[in-house]
Amino acid sequence: MVLQQANEIDEIFKGLKQKPGFKAFMVLNHDGVVLRWDHNNSGKLPYDKAVHYSHHVLELYEMIVVQIKDLFNPEDDEVVESIRLRTNGHELIAAKEGRYILVVLCDCLTYSKEEKDMMAALEVQT
Repeated sequence: MVLQQANEIDEIFKGLKQKPGFKAFMVLNHDGVVLRWDHNNSGKLPYDKAVHYSHHVLELYEMIVVQIKDLFNPEDDEVVESIRLRTNGHELIAAKEGRYILVVLCDCLTYSKEEKDMMAALEVQT
């Protein structure tokens, strides 16, 4: 059973790596310990860099939780599920589920022209 679940998780990561713009991923526990990272992706994310990201993502997540509670006064059972940061060339997505956080790093420059046009149109509307 555990082996089957491990294979399913490997398949999910394999599919994730095939997405356009994908750079790297890491899985952290709630203490910020890097449990798994994309170290086979041509050395793009060495362990020390994954630990560096881990520290900053956890710190950012904690700050956002405090600010969200201050801004929206949410009920105690509401939590921040994900964080998405985007610059002109890079994107970081962090999603928390239970005691784990999945962090995905993307390269925004690989979006297709249609995707870029659609995102630009959405930005103009807001």
